[in-house]
Amino acid sequence: GWLTISFVIAKLLVRLRVAPNAITLLGLFFAVLTSLNSQSLVAALFLLLSLASDGIDGSLALVKKSASSRGAILDAVTDRIAEGFWALTFYYLGAPLWIVLTAWLSAFTQEYVRARAGGLGLREVGVVTIGERPIRASFLFVAIIMHFLELNYVNALAIIWCSLQFLSLTTVLRFAYKNI
Repeated sequence: GWLTISFVIAKLLVRLRVAPNAITLLGLFFAVLTSLNSQSLVAALFLLLSLASDGIDGSLALVKKSASSRGAILDAVTDRIAEGFWALTFYYLGAPLWIVLTAWLSAFTQEYVRARAGGLGLREVGVVTIGERPIRASFLFVAIIMHFLELNYVNALAIIWCSLQFLSLTTVLRFAYKNI
């Protein structure tokens, strides 16, 4: 599956002497390119590269045995910023700003609650929700393709994404409150 592919790429990057943090920053760069190219099909490619970079950087850190707290913080921060650019892409595709902001803030808060609960001693990853990062990217990917095909469903996708994110946030909040 994806983890196998990620580790194969990571082993190649070790030979090329690439640092995990460089891949993290490259993922953010691809997220920016996704947003800047929102009206083009190439945005879908940049989105996939952004998401893939997020997995490969961690695999690379493990293979190089260089995982660090600083790298984890950089990864978390760039993930949130990248998702801001993904949300901006949804807006550029025509989704109403209030829906995009509500969905993005729900996703952002969901990840913050997870991190804060971890800081308070909750050592479990928590629940896997219907609005995890790959799902968020999938909704945007479909929106980009639909926009390219001139299928006017971007608003419907944004509403569904927003609803799923809000449900995911409440799921993580319930889990955190129950287990802290």
